[in-house]
Amino acid sequence: MTPENTLEAIIRAADSRKARDITAIRVYEQTTLTDYFVMMTGTSTTHIRALSEEIEHKLKEQGVPPHHIEGITSNWILMDYTSVVVHIFLQEAREHYAVEHLWTDGQKIDVEPYLIKKEEENK
Repeated sequence: MTPENTLEAIIRAADSRKARDITAIRVYEQTTLTDYFVMMTGTSTTHIRALSEEIEHKLKEQGVPPHHIEGITSNWILMDYTSVVVHIFLQEAREHYAVEHLWTDGQKIDVEPYLIKKEEENK
């Protein structure tokens, strides 16, 4: 799977579980750590665990297991898929750590094409 395919699968899986404020930043010109960062917010620790489980499940179906996952019992879960690193926060943790502000030199990615359309949700 290409980094872009991985990015799309992560965003779609997160959106299917009602992640809030999904953002993605391309950072491969700024760091050798990864190609993309994806940030999202969950409404509770149960919700952020459900988001991480859905992402892990959907990517494993496509033959892409996570390289590493941290923070399953905290207010910030980090999922490392090598080419894409996912940060799933509770709102207060996202505001406190402000990860996306550390990478303002990266290119913000428009996630809208990957999101479930409102018309589809009403079917």
